[in-house]
Amino acid sequence: MSGFVSFVSSGPGDPELLTLKAVARLQAADAILFDDLSSGPILAHARPDADLVSVGKRAGRPSPRQDSISRLLVEYAMTGARVVRLKSGDSGIFGRLEEELIALDAAGIGYEIIPGVPSACAAAAAAGIPLTRRLTARRVQFVTGHDITGDLPEELNVTALADPTATTVVFMGRRTFPKLAALLFAAGLPGETPALLAEAVSRPAQRLLRTTVAELAGMLATHASSAPALILYGALGNQPEGGRP
Repeated sequence: MSGFVSFVSSGPGDPELLTLKAVARLQAADAILFDDLSSGPILAHARPDADLVSVGKRAGRPSPRQDSISRLLVEYAMTGARVVRLKSGDSGIFGRLEEELIALDAAGIGYEIIPGVPSACAAAAAAGIPLTRRLTARRVQFVTGHDITGDLPEELNVTALADPTATTVVFMGRRTFPKLAALLFAAGLPGETPALLAEAVSRPAQRLLRTTVAELAGMLATHASSAPALILYGALGNQPEGGRP
């Protein structure tokens, strides 16, 4: 008899940002396969006898292959278990959700998707700025900063990304942002466009750096860090003067 899989979005990391449905699924789960950024206090909602399996993928670190994660998910569900696949942020945004759904469909296993607070929204809230502004930022765009090789994706719509009247959020783009910024400048984005580097959003180590695209690109070219980060730029409104790297 097959079990059931709940794809639970854990939000950016603060356990108080979990939805009530997310907590209920965590408390009922026989097994929880969790991402690196979904660990810590969020797992306190798990039953003491639940299997907790780390399947986190972080850039630059040894990580499980995606096909291995999908296979493990199917194997747990085939035992009849109630399985939670715990993903950070919202699982539908750069969360490799599609690959795992395909594996479950192929195995005939039922599932549900429970949305969560996207890290982009949490970053904007932490900085005290809106993602949209009625007169100057009527569009929000999310883009990943790396492809499966870890490099900047080749087929980016740079013209759209260089629109200074949009709010653009770059996920997983710390290492590739200097290269992206060069493309943006060539497409006409002013170097003084406001930018925000948001590290460890909603966590105790949270750090927000308010700067410009040009200054941020220069900083990231010389400052390495393993902290999870988002980059926002565009019509971000009136930001206070930023900190230092």
